[in-house]
Amino acid sequence: MTISREKEIQEVVSEILVDYQQDRPIDQLDVSTQVDEKAVIKVLQKLLRILFPGYYRRKFYSPRDSVLDLASYLEEIEFILSRQIAGVLRGMPDHAETEEPQIQREAQRLVFAFLHRIPRLREYIDTDLEAAFDGDPAAKSKEEIVLAYPGLLAITIYRIAHELFTLQVPLIPRMMTEYAHGRTGVDIHPGAVIGKYFFIDHATGVVVGETSIIGEHVKLYQGVTIGALSTRGGQRLKGTKRHPTIEDNVTIYSGASILGGDTVIGHDCVIGGNSFITKSIKPCTRVSIKNQELQIDEQDGCCTEEHELEQGAWFYTI
Repeated sequence: MTISREKEIQEVVSEILVDYQQDRPIDQLDVSTQVDEKAVIKVLQKLLRILFPGYYRRKFYSPRDSVLDLASYLEEIEFILSRQIAGVLRGMPDHAETEEPQIQREAQRLVFAFLHRIPRLREYIDTDLEAAFDGDPAAKSKEEIVLAYPGLLAITIYRIAHELFTLQVPLIPRMMTEYAHGRTGVDIHPGAVIGKYFFIDHATGVVVGETSIIGEHVKLYQGVTIGALSTRGGQRLKGTKRHPTIEDNVTIYSGASILGGDTVIGHDCVIGGNSFITKSIKPCTRVSIKNQELQIDEQDGCCTEEHELEQGAWFYTI
């Protein structure tokens, strides 16, 4: 018996439409409260052109060109971002009874409050660029860092998102940092507080949690985690400090994990690669893992995974 393709599809459609009516979080059908991911990315791209004039767009040919271009970008950012923020606010319980004109005014207020922070943003980003150039002997120029270093891109997007986060804009800051995460492999929560001259060398695999506090002149290498000691409490831990504090002039080498809201890494510390730290470290301390003994077990034939387990072998991956 031949099954009718069209009939089967219609039956599946009917089943799914019935399933949509269960009013679960995954059953959201109201597009007016949904953020457009492409619009958020477009805002980031426009902001990068403002933050790094001459790098992400054509060089300025005259002051007049500069003014016209800048005004055009700002108008577009204000228009797109206001609409996205308004959409998010509509879906918030606090605004369930708020009239639409008021929501739009609040969204516009938040956008302009953010735009006024751009000079301060550029001040911080300039120090991050300086830290990257001073901290990496492989860097040939600051232009190379702006255009080719994923660490600076991730930090820049984090700083944009952090300003929106401190203005209590919902959802959008996290979408921005997740875009950076996908592009660079660096996952910095927009709620983290990070001082000037921040540098992530090689970038990939770095995680910085929401309640982390990082001072000035801090340098991280690839694979570093600044995370929570445990999240088994789930939503009950919301609002508590779950992530470490890293004071000024600290260097943390690749693969290190520093965990816990009560953990403080004192100023001028150096944390060695693959360290696992859950307690505070006093200032001016060097932490390292004692070198593992090199054991060479020569035998006929290839070494199997079963043999490795029998011998109790374990390995670092760097």
